Amino acid sequence: MRVERLVSPAPLGETSDEQHMPGLQDPTMNAAPLQMKTTQRQPANRVQQLRELADKLLKETETLARDKAFAEESSRLRSLDLAEGIDFYDEVQRFETSLILLALDQTRGHQARAARLLRIKPTTLNSKIKLYGIEY
Repeated sequence: MRVERLVSPAPLGETSDEQHMPGLQDPTMNAAPLQMKTTQRQPANRVQQLRELADKLLKETETLARDKAFAEESSRLRSLDLAEGIDFYDEVQRFETSLILLALDQTRGHQARAARLLRIKPTTLNSKIKLYGIEY
């Protein structure tokens, strides 16, 4: 949309700034197009801000889920009855299984990335997945 300004001629003896400087315009005339341009940009910025907020919330949710899983494992270890005895290898298997599942969940099933998270070789991770029968 083009906005044109109707300029009335200045009275005799008086000249307007626009007559001497044709590029100079009344700032109030440009305010509407500038407002329109900034309002057109705002939705894109808002969408981007919403995306960034959603990403931050998703990452925080994943972090909280991992923290909760570790807290549950920790409390379970405290509740073990050592007087009756525990099967060390079963506990290790259970703990490794939960760590592997957390890593696979974090990487959406990508074994090489999960292995990097766990700081083990991908072949070791793959063999433990097969050994423990982990399905993800």
